Amino acid sequence: MKTNWLQDFLQIIYPKFCAGCGSDAISSSQPFCLLCESKLPQTHFFKMKENPITNIFKGRLSIENGGSAYYYTNDTAIQTLIYSMKYKEDRNMGIYLGKLLGKKLKESDWFSQIDALVPLPLHKDKEKKRGYNQAELLCQGISQISKCEIITDAVIRNKATTSQTHKSRTERILAMEDKFELKKTERLAGKHILLIDDLVTTGATLEFCGLEILKAADTKLSVATLGKSMH
Repeated sequence: MKTNWLQDFLQIIYPKFCAGCGSDAISSSQPFCLLCESKLPQTHFFKMKENPITNIFKGRLSIENGGSAYYYTNDTAIQTLIYSMKYKEDRNMGIYLGKLLGKKLKESDWFSQIDALVPLPLHKDKEKKRGYNQAELLCQGISQISKCEIITDAVIRNKATTSQTHKSRTERILAMEDKFELKKTERLAGKHILLIDDLVTTGATLEFCGLEILKAADTKLSVATLGKSMH
């Protein structure tokens, strides 16, 4: 009760506005009003055993399930939110978006199968420059919904890459070869791992990280992202 009162007071003194429509009808802990949140372009992939995400990895990576929560296109609210998380040092946004992703996963009963979450690793230099790994923030939000363990030290990104945004699928695959390394097999062995990232386009980055994860004995893999790029 005290916390709610304090949040209401702070909203009066230092009002926050919805990142989508500019309304002040939001709590101090939320970046989006409920109306704008409901308008985010949902994919409903988590309710489909086969969907565009599982099709991306067919014949390339053995996964149990795959999905994305929202469609991602330029000049939309979901792009604004992800940009804020990645490039404006908005850690709270990352956790908030993770909760949204976690709720979508929970609706489809994925968590009954998952043992642990693994955020897609950043190279140590890039993570140091940014100050955090956005995929790990998403995992923190998901974990608040699912109570799943987060494992961050089993797979590392041992080589830095340039931006993948404007690269073709072939260029992305060549750029990702030998970029990930399984360091702690025992952390993943015998578990069903849910690999998390913010966006999927061609799936090359997730594919090569996933292949390293599957080197651990008796490991199963599923993949989930916040957004599915429509580019």
